[in-house]
Amino acid sequence: MKLLPLLLCLAALGACSRKPPEPQAKPAAVSTPFDAMRADEQRAKDVSKALEKKSAEQDKQIEAAEQ
Repeated sequence: MKLLPLLLCLAALGACSRKPPEPQAKPAAVSTPFDAMRADEQRAKDVSKALEKKSAEQDKQIEAAEQ
């Protein structure tokens, strides 16, 4: 009779001592219809910043030439 609880405890400990499952890879990001639009918007902002920077440089050159 004492053997049965001991076997049950050993079986429970054996079941709990397994290695944890390996982490699953995250699913790939799903592309949305707005991704292309956002990329275009960001590209436009970058172009605008570049133009403003170039314009500021030209303004400085013009002011330096006038003096």
